[in-house]
Amino acid sequence: MTVVGPFGLSVRDQALEADVQAGLAAVEEGLLEATKSGVPFITEAAQHLVRAGGKRFRPLLVTLAAQFGDPHAPGVVPSAVVVELTHLATLYHDDVMDEADVRRGVPSANANWDNSVAVLTGDFLFARASHLLADLGPEAVRIQAEAFERLVTGQILETAGPGAGRDPIAHYLDVIAGKTGSLIAVAGRFGAMMAGADERVVDVLTQYGERLGTAFQLADDVLDIASDSRESGKTPGTDLREGIPTLPVLHLRAAAERHGRPEDRELCALLDGDLTDDAVVTEALRRLREHPALEQARQDTVRYAEEARATLVPLPDGPAKAALESLCDAVVHRAG
Repeated sequence: MTVVGPFGLSVRDQALEADVQAGLAAVEEGLLEATKSGVPFITEAAQHLVRAGGKRFRPLLVTLAAQFGDPHAPGVVPSAVVVELTHLATLYHDDVMDEADVRRGVPSANANWDNSVAVLTGDFLFARASHLLADLGPEAVRIQAEAFERLVTGQILETAGPGAGRDPIAHYLDVIAGKTGSLIAVAGRFGAMMAGADERVVDVLTQYGERLGTAFQLADDVLDIASDSRESGKTPGTDLREGIPTLPVLHLRAAAERHGRPEDRELCALLDGDLTDDAVVTEALRRLREHPALEQARQDTVRYAEEARATLVPLPDGPAKAALESLCDAVVHRAG
């Protein structure tokens, strides 16, 4: 058993391991090449997050999905680079919107330079992704455009918040499907499509990516509260401090509204107060870790991961299918 990549996928087949490792190495080279500019400052800003590392979850999924066709087909690596560049570009923009100071353990681009540089660097990465995408054909362009529309729609929905009478949890799951699920679905689709897999296989891996993407984000929601920084590499309570509504908090608020328990209302009031004080955040985290809302969020994560696993049933058994099933386990493991 070998652990592949920063995400920690366990691979039990030597040939598959070699293919995945080679594919991810080629994607890394492609990312560095795609973020080069004739202007040194642009190269520095564009490679800021590339060099900071990351899970490379999306390229990993492209590489695994390609195993159901020809994994060495010429479009596989460029499509993985396109998906990761798009993801990186959204991070630059997200950090501006969230006023984040740190990303992947290094100062965010907006903190390192300013908001204008961060936004424009994100735009530069979108442009480079589009340039690569054009060489993959009109169908790939259409798929990416549709996913990008969903991604932006999800971001707008998050910014606008749920409308009157709309269940905040249902609204949030729609946001996650757009912001995260759409691009991870494209990763599964591109990998299979570029490898020349059967259309039915392409559809299965698209559905798988959509559900796994939602589980992946919900696991992050749980991690923000349940983990310590040594486990996750992320400071616990980051989303709380930034006022980002995550699933455990939404479950808490729903419980407070439904049952009206004084302790739930008190915790909601704490979360609505001044969270710039570390002591207040520590207390909020302690209470959330003891609240059933956190376990509810864990169970939602498991449910989406199991739905992802269920979509794989029609695929032929083999190392690639087993690796995709292990990816479901890895996502659930992150959520504890």
